[in-house]
Amino acid sequence: MPVSVLIADDQALVRAGFRAILETQPDLKVVGEAVDGRDAVDLARVRRPDVVLMDIKMPGLDGLEATRRVVAEAGDATAVLILTTFDLDEYVYAALRAGASGFLLKDAPPEQLIAAVHTLAGGAALIAPAITKRLIGQFARVSPPSGASAAALEALTPREREVLVLIARGRSNREIASELVLSEATVKTHVKRVLAKLAVRDRVHAVVLAYESGLVTPGS
Repeated sequence: MPVSVLIADDQALVRAGFRAILETQPDLKVVGEAVDGRDAVDLARVRRPDVVLMDIKMPGLDGLEATRRVVAEAGDATAVLILTTFDLDEYVYAALRAGASGFLLKDAPPEQLIAAVHTLAGGAALIAPAITKRLIGQFARVSPPSGASAAALEALTPREREVLVLIARGRSNREIASELVLSEATVKTHVKRVLAKLAVRDRVHAVVLAYESGLVTPGS
């Protein structure tokens, strides 16, 4: 089955451009175009896309609230890719907290858009570890530690906490393995357990929770 994609942007030319790029791939299928956030929520409910390309700044219901509603209804069945004009848009961190699985610059080349859709459809996050650290580190400053997030960490073993801290600091699996003197296979197992225990879909949301809980602080 092809990967189904919903495009949400208030500019018709932008939607047409994204559709033209995606439809060059036989395994990608555009199942709808939404003109604003409310339209995106309604179409996502009906079409059940694998991936939603979501613009943040739209009239009426913006992309941030639309992301929150789409993820709340669809859960892991639909991944949201935020489209932004600026590298560190002030809304991106909030969008990740709302459940988005990554972000992409609107001026990214076509091959990056295609790769991003495939990445999210495969259940992974788009943001590279180093970018995750920079992004979350900057915007986590505006959010005080959350008691609920801290409580979620209680299920983790001491080793799993160590792994989570290193993920939040932007380390790759290979770097974590080297620092903790473990095999990469063992690190992958720890990462899977951390994600499962925290009930998050990917590393990006594990990083968000690490900052929200106070386990990691910006600049630490």
